[in-house]
Amino acid sequence: MTVALEGRLDSVTAPELDADIKASLDGVTELVLDFEKLDYISSAGLRVLLSAHKTMSQQGSMKVVRPNESVKEIFDITGFSEILTVE
Repeated sequence: MTVALEGRLDSVTAPELDADIKASLDGVTELVLDFEKLDYISSAGLRVLLSAHKTMSQQGSMKVVRPNESVKEIFDITGFSEILTVE
C-alpha cells in the first residue's frame, strides 16, 4: 500500500491519517509513505509514523520515500532516521 501525503502532517491532520492507516493495514505487507509533497511534520505526525512502524514491523515492512530536506532534518534531530527506512 502506498500513501502519498501533501501539505502538513501536524496535530490537525495526524489523527485523520492515523485512523485511515489503522483502518487500512489489515493484510498489508508493505507500506510506502510518499512524502514528496509533504512540507512539514510535527511531533503528532511522528507519533503516527511510530505507530504505523510498530504495526508494520509485525506484519511486513514500511518505508518513507522522497522526504524534503526539512523533513529529513526533523528525522535526523529526533532520531527517526535511525528507526525508519528512509529513501
